[in-house]
Amino acid sequence: MGNINLRGDAVMSKKELKTNAMRILDRLKIPYTYQTYECDEFTDGIQTADQLGLNHELVFKTIVTTGKSGAHYVFVIPIEKEIDFKKAARAAGEKSLEMLPLKELTQVTGYVRGGCTSVGMKKKFLTIIQKSAEKHEQIYVSGGKIGIQICLAPEDLRKAADAEFGDVIREA
Repeated sequence: MGNINLRGDAVMSKKELKTNAMRILDRLKIPYTYQTYECDEFTDGIQTADQLGLNHELVFKTIVTTGKSGAHYVFVIPIEKEIDFKKAARAAGEKSLEMLPLKELTQVTGYVRGGCTSVGMKKKFLTIIQKSAEKHEQIYVSGGKIGIQICLAPEDLRKAADAEFGDVIREA
């Protein structure tokens, strides 16, 4: 688990642990904490939440898509939910969307599968955070590297990712 001081700030140990996303949050003076977990390869958000003992409702995953136009779009949704491609396409102003092929993820975003976050991607993409995030004081998202989860206020994530809130998940 990452070190957290009494004010709730992440404290660096002797071995500096800063991802690009964390540096951006620091530069924007956005408060966050982080947790680390042992992980040698990709694990999904549910496995990560279980390993850290986190409420699934508070953990969000980042999905990168490609529109019919060829543009890329980023969606941040709860780990137990699925993206509704029709709703997401409407929100993005596209006719249709599909998942970005995994082999293109690092080239497009600068992040690897399991460590992808909406903060600090290589380029600025339209980013939509599922509106249910707004009802929580804090949510968890990837810290920009496998093995790191960042906890921050949804509004702060919106600011840092220059995102908007919208309804983009499939209803059960």
